Amino acid sequence: MATSIFSDPFLLGALACAALSAVLILWFLIRRPQLTRSTKIVLLFGIGLFPLATAGSGNIAGYHATKARRFCSSCHVMTPYGDDSADPKSTSLAARHARNHMFGEENCYACHADYGMFGTITTKLGGLRHVYEYTFNYRNMPLEQSLREIRIRKPFPNSTCMHCHSTETPLWNAIPEHVSLIDRVRDGRVSCASEGCHGPSHPFSKPYQKQVAP
Repeated sequence: MATSIFSDPFLLGALACAALSAVLILWFLIRRPQLTRSTKIVLLFGIGLFPLATAGSGNIAGYHATKARRFCSSCHVMTPYGDDSADPKSTSLAARHARNHMFGEENCYACHADYGMFGTITTKLGGLRHVYEYTFNYRNMPLEQSLREIRIRKPFPNSTCMHCHSTETPLWNAIPEHVSLIDRVRDGRVSCASEGCHGPSHPFSKPYQKQVAP
């Protein structure tokens, strides 16, 4: 995850292009040169090419930023989920995946993204729905109430888990429970994130709350 503008080349590029564009436009406004061929080339860069490069690089930088767990937990109703993921003492599925050095800082996106052909598009469209729901339904909801009422929109698919855990390796198949349930795991009839398997994904998962309720 980017921690400064210098660690994200797209963000750095967007800022650099914006600065160059501003310099060229200010030069034109202050100097008021004649519209020669050279001046037109300068304006082409100042009000055309550099702004386009700024928009393109900025969009990519923004896309990368939205994959970070810090972004996902910025809404107050999601903060407990982010805190649990970042807790080194937590044993939830989310926290264990957050400690994976390959994608730990982006574990929310890695596990909740749609990996289909148009996965990036559908994931971002789903994110817009979350923005809508938060703005109109959950923005003023007390945190305690949100933990009781907010639920995942659809069951968590095993196919997401199987992008890393293929169910094909000898180590995986050495576990008797895996072998006996392999067909039901692969077709989704048994969830990997369910009671008795590897669940809950979060300590706020509704089945888990029912289990520990007094």
